[in-house]
Amino acid sequence: MSEQQDITVVHVMRHGEVDNPDGVLYGRLPGYHLSELGRKMADRVAEHLAPRDVTYVVASPLERAQETATPIAKAHGLDLATDERLIEAENIFQGKTFGVGDGALKKPANWKYLVNPFRPSWGEPYVDQVVRMRGALDAAKDRARGHEAVLVSHQLPIWILRSYVEKRRLWHDPRKRQCTLASLTTFTYQGDRIVSVGYSEPAIDLVPAHLRAGAKPVQGKDKAFGA
Repeated sequence: MSEQQDITVVHVMRHGEVDNPDGVLYGRLPGYHLSELGRKMADRVAEHLAPRDVTYVVASPLERAQETATPIAKAHGLDLATDERLIEAENIFQGKTFGVGDGALKKPANWKYLVNPFRPSWGEPYVDQVVRMRGALDAAKDRARGHEAVLVSHQLPIWILRSYVEKRRLWHDPRKRQCTLASLTTFTYQGDRIVSVGYSEPAIDLVPAHLRAGAKPVQGKDKAFGA
């Protein structure tokens, strides 16, 4: 099969549930690990991907992503790689509780960060996320050419990458992201060209209802848009 006809599949996975009893937007903060349920999610996806022809597994440097990727790499006898480009998006509200009617949004001093949802003004520009995530995606495609790769990252960067590839606007309602915990957003390449994008939720039965796509945030719990 020629290089132009090679089919390469790259799965971009969101990490599993995080132990976050205070319900903060943890962002890039260190020290946030998978919960017991999150480890079960990671194991479930590892089992789901075990029959696949995975030759490369890489994760964001954050603990929750590394811990999610570890059983996948182990199932295929691979060393786990790290790519800084897969890290969570920067966010000014990192370390704070964040929601409508509670937390950081109650404070007028923070309202200035909400003036431009198109950039967005509260964090890393969407276009910057596209550049780094597309770079990581293409690098994984090159490493696994003709086979499959798994990248473990975070909800917002994954959704922005998918939106870009599917030619949708980058600004959006966070509650409507289709990127549930432990989900797989799958990009299929023919040669160097993406020919399809798929989405699956191998561990959906383990995901609490308030953390599923479209769920309303629940005060005191992990926010659906906070990972």
